Amino acid sequence: MQSSELDSPVAKFQGTGDKRVDKIKYDKKGKCIYINKEQYFEGVENNIWEYRIGGYQVLSKWLKDRKGKILSLDDVKHYCKIVTAIKQTIGIQKSIDKIYKESEKKIIEF
Repeated sequence: MQSSELDSPVAKFQGTGDKRVDKIKYDKKGKCIYINKEQYFEGVENNIWEYRIGGYQVLSKWLKDRKGKILSLDDVKHYCKIVTAIKQTIGIQKSIDKIYKESEKKIIEF
């Protein structure tokens, strides 16, 4: 993925405070990832939040690794780009799955 493809993030950081990662909580209804009582990333679909690589839930793991720390502006931007990259990856995987199923039908004859 090119960096420019991630310049329009799907997630946005909201709230006031010091950007300290305190308690991580996903609000499925509101599509938000809270890092503390006042601040959160909005616009995160459940399938993006649940996305796993190597058994790790990517978005949760990234924040857990920073628990107790204050996020910089670059950290916030980077996290929003991770959310965007996962969304695009899910779309690509769906396309590949569709193509694979169609090609498999042509290869396997009963």
